[in-house]
Parts: sequence; C-alpha cells; structure tokens
Amino acid sequence: MNKIKIVLVDDHKIVRDGLKILLMNLPDMEVIGDVATGADLFDLLLNVKPDILLMDISLPKMSGISITEKVSREYPGIKVVMLTANIEDEAVVDSFRAGALGYLPKDIEYEELIEAIQVVFEGNEYLAKSISNVMFKNYLTNNKTGTLKQFKFDHDLTKRELQVLELFAEGFSYKEIAVKLNISARTVESHKNNIMEKLELKSLIDLVKYAIKHGIISI
Repeated sequence: MNKIKIVLVDDHKIVRDGLKILLMNLPDMEVIGDVATGADLFDLLLNVKPDILLMDISLPKMSGISITEKVSREYPGIKVVMLTANIEDEAVVDSFRAGALGYLPKDIEYEELIEAIQVVFEGNEYLAKSISNVMFKNYLTNNKTGTLKQFKFDHDLTKRELQVLELFAEGFSYKEIAVKLNISARTVESHKNNIMEKLELKSLIDLVKYAIKHGIISI
C-alpha cells in the first residue's frame, strides 16, 4: 500500500512532535519531514516529494498563505491543508484562493484530521464543520440587506443535487452525506462536481455563500 506522505509546517516544535506521534502509527500515512519556516520547507522540497502539507498560517517571515501560493505555483502536485488557530473568514478565503484544499482549526478532533487528509489527498476540498458554521453566521451578519429568498432553479439542478448542495453547505463531510443519502462517497463527489459546474462555482466557500444567499439553508 502506498502511504500518504506528509510534511508538517509549523514554527512550534511541540505541535510538530505531537502531530508526528498522532500520525506515525497509521498504516496509510507517514510524516516524511517537518519544518518551522517557508525557507526550510523549500529547501526540503528539493529532496522529498510529499503528497500533503499540513500548514500553519502564522509563520515567521513568510506566512502560510504566501507559502501555499508559491507551492501551488511551483509544486502543483502537492496539496495543502491549513491547520491553524486562525479561523477568520478572510484567512479561510485567502487560503483557498492561494491554492489550499483544506482548512482546519487546531482544536479539531483527531478523526476529522484524518478524514480531512484523506479527502484532500483524493483531490477534494475540506472545510472543517466548525469553521463553516462560523462562516455561515458571519455571512448572515454582514449581509443584512434581505438577500435571503426562495431558491429558484436557474441551472437545472436535480432533486438529489439540491440535497447534496444543502448538506455540503451545512458543513457535512463526504462520508456523512453518503450515509445520510444512502449513496457512496464517490457518488457524492460526482454530484458535488456537477453542482459546481452547473452553478459556475470554484470552491466550497463559494458554495456556502451561494446556499446562504439563495435561502437553501438557514441558520
């Protein structure tokens, strides 16, 4: 079995050591390096080829977002998951725009961390449920112009696609949606891709805002 190769990027050694302990005994993952700065990371990438970077945002000299943007440009095969204490909307959106595929708070449960790594490794986006809930509330607070309204089908979504859209927007994971709808996770992914194409959305962040704006979900 080919393991998911992970590099940890965090300026706190205790965080890196803790993550290594959590991940070291998993049969399908291995930590192949850990660094404290962007400069150290790019030196490391000359010699190793990770699948996933677990990246903090607050780093010395070069932020995790800037590092992600450079990684996305120079190493497009490497996928980035932000693991950070910063859960501000702006940081989340900027991270996805820079090329990150996942965003997690540092107080995340162990099981969700593993799920996020697996989802991102497969090429899908992952936004922690706790962060998506905060974004929903902030989005509603900042949009008090009465834009919530009954959703009208302008893009011919099927009934199943609308169900998947609603569950994604409410923060459910691929696996949770699959269980709720009694379908496979791969089918969920297929529906999600169709939705994104029909609605001309680029990320799960766009999907969240679309669902709130059009009244598909309510908080």
